[in-house]
Amino acid sequence: MTDVSPRRRREVIDALRRGTVPSNGLDLLAVGLDRFSAALDAELDTVAQGGSVFKAVRGEYGSGKTFFTRHLAERALRRGFATAEVQISETQTPLHRLETVYRRVTESLRTSSVPPSAFRSVLDSWLFTLEDEALAQESSLTGETLGAATDALLEGRLAQVSARTPAFAQALRGYRAAGTAGETATADALAAWLGGQPHVAAAAKRAVGVKGDLDHFGAMAFLQGLLLVLRDAGHPGLLIVLDEVETLQRVRGDVRDKALNALRQLIDEIDAGRFPGLYLVITGTPAFFDGRAGVGRLAPLAQRLATDFSTDMRFDNPRAVQVRLPGFDRGRLVDLGSRVRDLYAGGAADPSRIRGTVDDDYLGLLADAVAGGLGGRVGVAPRIFVKKLVGDVLDRVDQFADFDPVRHYAPTIVSEELTDAERAAAQLTGGAGTSRTDPDEIEL
Repeated sequence: MTDVSPRRRREVIDALRRGTVPSNGLDLLAVGLDRFSAALDAELDTVAQGGSVFKAVRGEYGSGKTFFTRHLAERALRRGFATAEVQISETQTPLHRLETVYRRVTESLRTSSVPPSAFRSVLDSWLFTLEDEALAQESSLTGETLGAATDALLEGRLAQVSARTPAFAQALRGYRAAGTAGETATADALAAWLGGQPHVAAAAKRAVGVKGDLDHFGAMAFLQGLLLVLRDAGHPGLLIVLDEVETLQRVRGDVRDKALNALRQLIDEIDAGRFPGLYLVITGTPAFFDGRAGVGRLAPLAQRLATDFSTDMRFDNPRAVQVRLPGFDRGRLVDLGSRVRDLYAGGAADPSRIRGTVDDDYLGLLADAVAGGLGGRVGVAPRIFVKKLVGDVLDRVDQFADFDPVRHYAPTIVSEELTDAERAAAQLTGGAGTSRTDPDEIEL
């Protein structure tokens, strides 16, 4: 991995040291995802050509759902897509309130050149594109005549959305006018309102003839408007990831029913072609997709997501509406560790020492130790395994010439560094061949 830029290597390694999924560079770490590549690329092609796609990704904790979706997002960004990742939660982002989901989309919106939130940048880029088109049609346009021509193009582009939500076009027009006039406060307020933010100053809304805050149904039309703006701004599509949808199982029954119905509604709108340029992905656990407390609670939704997983996993269909991730076994964990080690070595002062000291045999020992401390559940181990590998092993090998991880390092997992799911797994056992005297610490 010598061709990786120092900055990209540092960003990935720093994220792994913190125990988080990197925002970039996931292609350097992808293990076992090759089988999905052709189908995902074909679906991105469909979206780029004006179609739309819905995909459900299922997997137990630790199977790599977040990694999978961020890896897909990287592929989409390389094709010029915009992407957004939204964590579904019981209180902060409930799925049945699509106006909140839309707001989270605009807040997390990113492009290959602009990090979150790229929403304002996309609006400005779109308006510049419209002005360029107006000038291309008649180069002599200036001032008010250019503004009028740009407004005409704006109305033409948003004609379909305007029929359902005229306020979107009105606010866009007002945003452009405020920016041209140097009325920064008004432009900021209207951009916030277009992004679904609540409590926008009433004066700014009155200035362009809109009122109130975005509601559930208006969010659907605003999403259509956003897709049009993105496409005209040079982005062929938008990938939205709704992560951890299984949290719906913990909400009150009536709220859960509303959320499941909202998801069913989104799928039907996508199937009907009302969101050209949208690639919507949800992630969840098998219990959510199969159980009566999840998708099974709403029969029409269960029918739309039904996928046959009765065959050997080798023969799963990557093109299906629902795909399952195989999770990690010891071999995949060692493979992941070797990729992390080689990436680290590429930026180390003595790469040969890194590779020789932290060889595949040692990676296997570390994988066994970490998995043993988590009740033997290898599938739960990847995050903490990589965190230990980078922060406790590779950093020390790189900095101390006499450090030998086999002799000098006894891996220890402290309760505070575990997530709830990892902690639950750790309670099953104190680790292979160990005794536990401190409930907050696991000796491996």
